[in-house]
Amino acid sequence: MSVRSTRVKAVLASVGLLVAGATAAAAAPASAATQSGDSTYIVLYRGGASSADAAATVSNAGGALVANYSQIGVVIARSSDPNFAAAVQQNSKVAGAASTAGFATKVNDVAADSGPVGPPVPAPGGDSLSSLQWDMDQIHAPEARAINGGSPAVVVGDIDTGLDWTHPDIAPNVDFADSASCVSGTPNTDPNAWMDDNGHGTHTAGTIAAAKNGIGIVGVAPNVRLAGIKTGNAAGFFFPEAVVCAFMWAGTHHINITNNSYFADPWLFNCRNDAGQRAIWVAERRAIQFAQSRGTLVVAADGNQADDMSHPTVDATSPDDTTPVTRDITNACAVVPVEVPGVVGVSATGNLREKSFYSSFGVSATDVAAPGGDSRLQRTAAAPNGRVLSTWPASLIDNCLRQVFDGTATYCYLQGTSMASPHAAGVAALLESATGKTAGALAAALQQATNPIPCPSDTSAYAFFPAVDGGTPQTCQGGVGQNGWYGSGEVDALKAVG
Repeated sequence: MSVRSTRVKAVLASVGLLVAGATAAAAAPASAATQSGDSTYIVLYRGGASSADAAATVSNAGGALVANYSQIGVVIARSSDPNFAAAVQQNSKVAGAASTAGFATKVNDVAADSGPVGPPVPAPGGDSLSSLQWDMDQIHAPEARAINGGSPAVVVGDIDTGLDWTHPDIAPNVDFADSASCVSGTPNTDPNAWMDDNGHGTHTAGTIAAAKNGIGIVGVAPNVRLAGIKTGNAAGFFFPEAVVCAFMWAGTHHINITNNSYFADPWLFNCRNDAGQRAIWVAERRAIQFAQSRGTLVVAADGNQADDMSHPTVDATSPDDTTPVTRDITNACAVVPVEVPGVVGVSATGNLREKSFYSSFGVSATDVAAPGGDSRLQRTAAAPNGRVLSTWPASLIDNCLRQVFDGTATYCYLQGTSMASPHAAGVAALLESATGKTAGALAAALQQATNPIPCPSDTSAYAFFPAVDGGTPQTCQGGVGQNGWYGSGEVDALKAVG
């Protein structure tokens, strides 16, 4: 389920070209996918075992191969046979198999540094709606882009619900060659396939890199390129096969940074001691780690549950695609992708530079903070509704409750850690443009490009919104340089280019 706004979700195609190095059945999967009653499965091979026999193994078990991500030993298959998972595990090389139905995500070693990407390209001044962008002022984005607005050689992959590549503020920076839809579990590069049909992806993309073009808003890094990696469908569900495909695409297409404003459900906390959850949890982790090994920095939202992810005790949210059942959990359970090692976790702040009332947190999960908005505790003269303004598809404007039209294009106000994460991804893009750092080194540099915020001495203002899971009060642990609410601090774009 994607990261949720005010506890609600805000935060949270045809078979096409395959990822380089992967294999897939030709005609069979496409026809199988249209058959009534089919289920999609993650088939996990044991570590080090070759999945070269995947087509035969899947077929013999009564299924059709969709994709074989041989680099990580993960296979996507479809079958209408209820015994498929048990049958495919008869192959001794298969560690597990699980249907991905009900495992959707719902919205409502480090590579060597290459040095600076090129001479800085400034992008000074504002656009017609820049006066409404309190969030950009707060992280000193206007001052930063007057020095360096980012390099077109840097590509940020927005793993989300797609991009409205016709939006005037998005169109100048769209990287068509590195964009794809992964909704089916295998990449489809037809631009119509990765067009945003939800709105969430266009909003996060605009925060990262809306163009400096005289209209609307300006993103954190308006000169970098945007790759739309559509992983969520129109209803906002991100299924595991799409998440695996997205990171494999990022890792094989030299995507420098990915923004991830969602978490993998319906299990908010994925527990590795559960057989069904484990196969999917391991598959997604392998895909993320593959992208990281290729130099991709993964930035992800903490979530909007007001949960302490470092000390989980109860999951009352899952499964959110049916009827939630309260279950006791431990640190053997983790939120994907934000708690995967090496992923930069982002909490949300409002216009008073305090943690947003809904933002989840945790000393082991939060690396940095960024503006996500706060409509309850942090309404100000600069942020009268407390929310973040960004791009929105004109065709979906009726889905936005707080609309803005500048005479040329459409925009929407939203709040959530979904809105915080792309601010951090944008600052990371400026850092990579200026330094050439990648993956782990870039993550470390991003945590340096922050303004520390201490834990508040009094957290009583948050008492009205205890943790959604378990109802525990929100508490902050740690010191001024690293704590569970803000990590190393709120990102600062000017420090990234200075």
